[in-house]
Amino acid sequence: MADELAELQEHAEQGAHQRSLAPVTVTMAVLAVLVAAVSLLGHRAHTEEIISQTKATDQWAYYQAKEIRRRSYEVLLDQLTVFSLQNTDAVDKLKDKYSRELDRYRGDEKDIEGEARKAEQDVAVQERRADRFDLGEVMLEAALVISSITLLTRKRIYWAAGVILGVLGLAIGGAGFLIH
Repeated sequence: MADELAELQEHAEQGAHQRSLAPVTVTMAVLAVLVAAVSLLGHRAHTEEIISQTKATDQWAYYQAKEIRRRSYEVLLDQLTVFSLQNTDAVDKLKDKYSRELDRYRGDEKDIEGEARKAEQDVAVQERRADRFDLGEVMLEAALVISSITLLTRKRIYWAAGVILGVLGLAIGGAGFLIH
């Protein structure tokens, strides 16, 4: 990327000597700034995607831990029901205690599962957003390179193609903000 920028700067300096190419050099400068901005937005979207994925994974691990504990209580209650024990009052108290725990865990699991599913949805949103920013970045980079060909060939058709690609890249990158 540094080599590309140095080469573009060299072409821009050459274009400064020919006033007819001034709009091309300005366009290239604007495109370079837009490439940097959209690239940064893409990196941030990917970071948010990773954070959301980590949250989803953590929630599912927490859900599994609650599920294991709930199943342990179910096994214990089954054992208390099957085996004949001497102190029936104590057994009844234990059954009530673990039945309440089972109910609590079932409620917790629903909440945790909901949070995990929401985090998974956040991952999908961030992934789509990052994809838009990445595609916008590619289009803007292509626009910058194609515009720079104008400085070499002195043919304005490349500048026009670069502007069109730049507008397209900006629109695609901007679409990343519309994804919620």
